[in-house]
Amino acid sequence: MATRTRRLRKQPREAVTARRFDRTDVFIASGLAVATLAIYGQVASHQFIAFDDKAYIQNNPMVTAGLTWKGIVWALTTFYDSNWHPLAWIAHMVDVQMFGLDAGRHLLVNTLIHIANSVLLFLFLKQVTAARWPSAVVAALFALHPLHVESVAWAIERKDTLSTFFGLLTLLAYARYVNAPSPTRYAAVALWLALGLMAKPMLVTWPFVLLLLDYWPFRRVEWRPADGMKRFAKAWVPLVREKVPLMGLVAASMLLTWMAQRNVVSGQMIFDAPVALRIPNALVSYSQYIFLTFWPANLGIYYPFAPTGPSIGRLAVAVAMLAVITVLALRDAEKRPSLIVGWLWFVGTFLPVIGLVPIGIGQAMADRYYYVPSIGLFIALVFGVAELASMWPIGRGPIVAVTAVTLALLASATAVQASRWRDTDTLFQHTLSVTTDNLVVEYNYGYDLMQRGDYGRAIPHFAQALRIEPRFFAALVYMGLSSEKQGKVQDAIGFYDRAVAVDPSNADVRTNLGLLLAREGRFSESAAQLNEVLRLTPNSAEAHSNLGGVLLMAGQPQKSIPHLTTALRLKPGLTAAEDNLKRAQLQIDGHPQ
Repeated sequence: MATRTRRLRKQPREAVTARRFDRTDVFIASGLAVATLAIYGQVASHQFIAFDDKAYIQNNPMVTAGLTWKGIVWALTTFYDSNWHPLAWIAHMVDVQMFGLDAGRHLLVNTLIHIANSVLLFLFLKQVTAARWPSAVVAALFALHPLHVESVAWAIERKDTLSTFFGLLTLLAYARYVNAPSPTRYAAVALWLALGLMAKPMLVTWPFVLLLLDYWPFRRVEWRPADGMKRFAKAWVPLVREKVPLMGLVAASMLLTWMAQRNVVSGQMIFDAPVALRIPNALVSYSQYIFLTFWPANLGIYYPFAPTGPSIGRLAVAVAMLAVITVLALRDAEKRPSLIVGWLWFVGTFLPVIGLVPIGIGQAMADRYYYVPSIGLFIALVFGVAELASMWPIGRGPIVAVTAVTLALLASATAVQASRWRDTDTLFQHTLSVTTDNLVVEYNYGYDLMQRGDYGRAIPHFAQALRIEPRFFAALVYMGLSSEKQGKVQDAIGFYDRAVAVDPSNADVRTNLGLLLAREGRFSESAAQLNEVLRLTPNSAEAHSNLGGVLLMAGQPQKSIPHLTTALRLKPGLTAAEDNLKRAQLQIDGHPQ
């Protein structure tokens, strides 16, 4: 058996070394680059999106400082925003160093990386399959599909395009290693994979992808039903053992990711669905991604997770679809191995992000997660259709025409979808028009409008967020603040009061509520709130000053003086406390102010 395994591992060498690139390949690669740039060139005039771009880039002092040694050390050691992806941070620092905070140029760099990924994908597939035109079509689908817009037109998704870039270099290095194994070539595979994991841990499935490639197109092991499953399984042992060092890199990345995710503040996890709901959602999401592959409509930045999970009907259709595709792919695994390899690539690389393990704020699915898995689905579709077409009595013309029309339609849809990412207003309004009960987008849009001072437009979005989740603490607070800024004091008091009921330990909200109550002459209620603030923060000069001021307003100067003097002891020079202390003393001395 060992002799047979060695013979199989030698099979690809002659084939790989015979696959050279010529002028036609250069023409195809150039066409991919030009077409992709023509579609995505519009991002040069786009803005940052008020959905993580500020936290990641605009308001992140480590990034806005540009490329510095301090920043590099920070990138390598931080779990900021519950992630560990140092190369993505460094890439943003380089962008700022070169372009400042010009969002369009940041996005153009992202576009260039996406173009490089498309070309690398073509070159890899052409090299290992010798099938030029199927390889070109797979790369074109990858370059032009609308579901990839989010990964390219969203500045913070540099981690997506960058990790895929290193992932594709890993595949090219692995092809060289398979052709002529050596420690140096294996080290190159490990290096590129490590860099990809440092850009985004999405590549934790890459050893699995390499094993798939061992089956096809490298054919280092073959499926022969007559051999039986036991011999087939034994043939995989040396190939799995070969990947152990790479699995070690993956294990380290997974550990770091787990440590980073532990830092997620529970309040940020708006949805924490049980496993009983996450599994059905994952199955339906698989089917939805397949549907969107063929009909990429109604795409947005965030798809809400249904609190009750998908309907029984949708779940049944999803399970049936996945089962049928899997059975068909397995049935043709010997004759058409590209089908099973592409399908397992699609299913396997989705596992980290399909929703079985909650990541960040709960969501049903996300376009950006499709970026890497789509390659497998495109391989299965294109190479499968190419093999079937070779058996049909039709000429090349109809196939070329259908392919050209399909790519043209996808390119047009991608151009439209990219235009929706030009600014926060356009993107959020579109997303709300194609989704329902979108708590996250309603809240984030309201928050962005509030920060811009547009309280009138912010309030309806906070109201919608509270309709969906009446106890959403942050929405209650900012609804109160926006109402206060609009002069709707009674409304503001009501929202602050509801926020306090949700989180009684929040001193800031109690302070806002207490001061508003005092403005309305409700001094006893105000004092009750500010006394509770003082209990929560006994060493706060501001808390003592606020309570002293309210007691003074209530005509109790003697009770106010101890708090005002304590405030000045804790924070000498506190202007409000000094002024109120003078007024209190004058009132006691018989000189009312």
